[in-house]
Amino acid sequence: MDGSDGAAVSPPPFPPPERELEAAEDLILRWDLTSSSTNERMVFDGGHRSEAEPYLRAVDEISRAVRNLTPGAGGSSKMSLTPASTIQIAMVRLEDEFRHILVSRVNNFDIHSLVDLGSLSLTRSRSDDPIPDPSDPDTDANADGEADDDSSHRERFEGNTSSPASSNTTSYRSTSSIHEIDLLPIDAANDLRSIAIRMISAGYGRECFQVYGSVRKSVVELCFRHLGIERLSIGDVQRLEWDTLESKIRRWIRAARACFRIIFSSERRLCNQIFDGLSADDTPFTETVKGAAVQLLSFAEAISIGRRSPEKLFKTLDLHDALADLLPDVAIVFKSRALETINTQVADIIARLAEAVRGILSEFENAILRESSKVPVPGGTIHPLTRYVMNYISLISDYKQTLIQLITSRPPATNRLIGDDSGEVLLEVNLPEPANHSPLASHLIWIIFILQYNLEIKAQQYRDTALSHIFFMNNLHYIVQKVMGSPEFLEVIGDDYPRKLTAKFRQLATSYERTTWVKILHCLRDEGLHVGGSFSSSVSRSTLRERFKAFNAAFEEVHRIQATWSVPDSQLREELRISILEKLLPAYRSFLGRFRHHIESGRHPDLYIKYSAEDLEIALSDFFEGCPPPVHRRRKSP
Repeated sequence: MDGSDGAAVSPPPFPPPERELEAAEDLILRWDLTSSSTNERMVFDGGHRSEAEPYLRAVDEISRAVRNLTPGAGGSSKMSLTPASTIQIAMVRLEDEFRHILVSRVNNFDIHSLVDLGSLSLTRSRSDDPIPDPSDPDTDANADGEADDDSSHRERFEGNTSSPASSNTTSYRSTSSIHEIDLLPIDAANDLRSIAIRMISAGYGRECFQVYGSVRKSVVELCFRHLGIERLSIGDVQRLEWDTLESKIRRWIRAARACFRIIFSSERRLCNQIFDGLSADDTPFTETVKGAAVQLLSFAEAISIGRRSPEKLFKTLDLHDALADLLPDVAIVFKSRALETINTQVADIIARLAEAVRGILSEFENAILRESSKVPVPGGTIHPLTRYVMNYISLISDYKQTLIQLITSRPPATNRLIGDDSGEVLLEVNLPEPANHSPLASHLIWIIFILQYNLEIKAQQYRDTALSHIFFMNNLHYIVQKVMGSPEFLEVIGDDYPRKLTAKFRQLATSYERTTWVKILHCLRDEGLHVGGSFSSSVSRSTLRERFKAFNAAFEEVHRIQATWSVPDSQLREELRISILEKLLPAYRSFLGRFRHHIESGRHPDLYIKYSAEDLEIALSDFFEGCPPPVHRRRKSP
């Protein structure tokens, strides 16, 4: 009906705009924070939740009124405030509601479980339990002894919440190695988005972003504290003792995985849930995590530009591999233009760590060249330098996949090596390597070569030539055993150079035998024993006695001294004894068999024939044990 006949008309289906504005204003003022009756109550919480939607509609009505007002016009004549004043009151309320939801509705989850979850590279469905990757050593929560087995003592992301436990259970989804946790229940995220839409629409986006960034940044900082991430400057890091720094690197790697793969990615997801399409420049996420990401990366940056020393190689490699593994995840999480500097920073740190690795390897090689200790190791045993270098490069082979990519140049053909007297000599080095060796293999062979060169100089420090041979033999044998005992090492350098070293230490064993035993065996020769000069003539008993005395004295002297020498490898020690026995016993038995009756028929034969062949064999078992021979050993009767 159009009412032209003057008859009463039914009311329109919706109240007129003026009445809508009045109702909207009334609802907004009823929740005015300056009112003592409402300043501690929340629209989106508790028993007043039913008023949340009407309140948002009221804000929409006032916002439309503000947008539609002509310049200089006021609101409805029956409204106590202008629409602009009313919207300000509403924005103050919504800002407070926004903050309250962010603080009170967070999901609880075990902070230490993040470390394990961040180490995963598996794709799991949200309903699945996280399953550790058995191939990843960092999967073990107790791998570095820092996890607390007592769950009652484990920290949480946030404190108590006022929401039911059922709505705050943790769930996650994963994409590749990224695991996104629901930081807030979905209904809370929806409420936050509803509020954000109204605040941004009313021109209060900056205030909304500031509240969001402030609250979420404090959560991220709390996570950092629980994960052991300290606020250290680059200078602070570089002043730390290496033992302390090493443990911090291990902790940092585990924490960084949790941060980039879970914490930051989950913050990204929450931002998308609330602000998708509302913030063109990614301000909320930037406010939340950029400072934290820069703080986190400053530690790795300090390592990458720190002093290069050999002991830092393996943790530097661990750091490099961890960041290289995280780089794709960083690119996904920090994908906006406002955060591309984080991607660039990670890539730059990886590059500097790679350069640091190359520099450390070069420093290690130089350290071997510069090692010039002058004190011979007692007994000719394995030199500490040999153990250190071989254990070091055995660990290098464990990182071969990374190092093959990072080590791209071969050692120079001409190098300065430590000279015996003049300090340094320039030596043209022809490294024993086939053309198909990688640069990494060339460096490993070069390290062994300069170690061998250094050991040869150290061998010359022994006054006893035989002991010099034993020392050099022991050390080359140790080198070969370390290479052959590591399939990874052998795969990198091949078996050609180890074969040459094997031939060299066997040659040294032969040189030792000649130096020590030729003069002893010389006592057992027939020449000079016969009176007439021919073998058919009679034997000079006095000369024969002198021969036996000379043999006894020489053997006893060698036995006394060389029992204190050391051949640590039991197999090599036994092989050397057998080789000696194979030369000594047949010669002694033959000499004794031919001439003993000449001695026994005279006076005091025991003064000259002091040992049976079995006695010598027993005495040989004392050799190379690294301690004086027992004094109670008695000879057997001949």
